[in-house]
Amino acid sequence: MKRHLVFVHGRAQHGKDAAALKQEWIIALKAGLAKSGLTLPVADDEIRFPYYGDTLDQIVKGSSLDDAVDIVVRGVAPSSPEEEFFTEYLAELKAAIGMPDDPGRQRGPLNWGWVQAFLSVLDKTVPFASAAGVALFTNDVFQYLYRKDLRNVMDDGVRAAFVPGSEAVVVSHSLGTVIAYNVLQSAQLRVPLFVTLGSPLAIRAVKRKLQPVSHPAAAARWFNAMDERDVVALYPLTSEHFAVFPPIENMTSVENFTENRHGIAGYLSDKEVARRIHDALIAP
Repeated sequence: MKRHLVFVHGRAQHGKDAAALKQEWIIALKAGLAKSGLTLPVADDEIRFPYYGDTLDQIVKGSSLDDAVDIVVRGVAPSSPEEEFFTEYLAELKAAIGMPDDPGRQRGPLNWGWVQAFLSVLDKTVPFASAAGVALFTNDVFQYLYRKDLRNVMDDGVRAAFVPGSEAVVVSHSLGTVIAYNVLQSAQLRVPLFVTLGSPLAIRAVKRKLQPVSHPAAAARWFNAMDERDVVALYPLTSEHFAVFPPIENMTSVENFTENRHGIAGYLSDKEVARRIHDALIAP
């Protein structure tokens, strides 16, 4: 059966040209394939790139991205669910990068002192994990998970990229891994390989909204890859952090060369990641 390729991008892609973004993904994947002496086995027109960047930006702007920065960086009080989501995520990030708690500072959803201190240290010790970057990423994930209207629009756009009657290898990145995960719960789609790159799926604040977690019905196999320095992908999707059956195959040895260790070019150009996508596309 003929197979095509579906790319599902992450956040911060608004205002960009979808065709140019698709080419960036293709160029990075071809670079990874070249490391094994391989070429991309599908034509460009067999690669689908559902673009939701402007849609996400326009809908989320209803709550203001500037407000999202205020919430985290300057401590402006958000709504209760949003406050809880931000606080839980930041606490996980703090623990994951090994920053100890200050025993004299109380942590809690109504206490922003520890948040301010943590973000100040984060900016100094992990430059690519800036406070503003964390705020905007967290806000977009929150909006997708908690706003059904936004989620439906984005899911429908990705779902429309699948060609009826054919199989698709799905490669997703960042917030796109959460969207693709939701879309692939449909057993009507046929996906021989689901690839997640730099995925936040195992973050407790995210996972709680996905309960019960499961292996997507449409995906025959699931391959997850991450750079351990990537602060968006805090954990591998192992049984300890994201227990599903059949289990997810994880690779944590990616050395993502992009500045924030999270960029898609640094993932798709990885030799093993590219080979896995290639093999899934040509498999009988």
